[in-house]
Amino acid sequence: MTDKILALVDGSAYSDSVCRHAAWIAARLNAAVDVMHVIGRREGGGSAQNLSGALTLGARSALLEELAATDAQRARLAQARGRAILDDAQALLGADGQASVTPHLRRGDLLEEVRQAEPGLRAIVIGKRGEGADFASGHLGSNLERIVRAVSVPVFVAARAFRPIGRVLVAFDGSASARKAIARMADSPVFRGLQITVLHVDTGAGPLGAAIDQSVAQLTDAGLDATARILPGHPDDVLQTLVADEGFDLLVMGAYGHSRIRRLIIGSTTTALVQAVTIPVLLYR
Repeated sequence: MTDKILALVDGSAYSDSVCRHAAWIAARLNAAVDVMHVIGRREGGGSAQNLSGALTLGARSALLEELAATDAQRARLAQARGRAILDDAQALLGADGQASVTPHLRRGDLLEEVRQAEPGLRAIVIGKRGEGADFASGHLGSNLERIVRAVSVPVFVAARAFRPIGRVLVAFDGSASARKAIARMADSPVFRGLQITVLHVDTGAGPLGAAIDQSVAQLTDAGLDATARILPGHPDDVLQTLVADEGFDLLVMGAYGHSRIRRLIIGSTTTALVQAVTIPVLLYR
């Protein structure tokens, strides 16, 4: 089994959902799961620098020794916390039937560690927000934005709570990334047995009737249950309304487009939509 799903956990309220969605995806792909926790550089100590310059030599030496001991204690606690987070993640994945799980405890920059792990990955699963989720519910996690911009594999953005996925809404704007999303879906066991609605929001620039019909045909030819839908309006408003009112379980999008959806991760619209909807979002580049 060479395919892997990378689940990024940080002990936040989203970690449970990240693990359960990673297990769901891995089961459908017959893939292994790598679960990773990255200890940030600030968690690893380093408080001694530039704090003793105005002190006399003896006081400075004593303070540096005390700070070094504090840093060492902080580093040990961060390591212990990271191992506990990974132990919990392995237990969650195992409870959902995922037998092949490899934990990774890393120190440094999350994006750098993800880039190193990217070869061999089928997808990355991350929560919408991280450790500060309860205190910054109006903000999308900065690590999520960095990762989506940097990696080439699909990024599954887990909502706060896990629920079974049965109905999928695909935001289709005719862009290269939207067409790639359709092609990847047609070739993926993840979407077998799910109800897929391919939606184009006509902003007045003209409908994409032929393109959306071709996309639906591509999915149905692959044995998937897919239908087309075209609605007028603004993409962010229409998508949020449909997700809220019609019981979709997953929103699929290209991370880049040529309509207002283009700014979803790159700028305000994509960021606002991922932040606003209460279901997971799968982003393709």
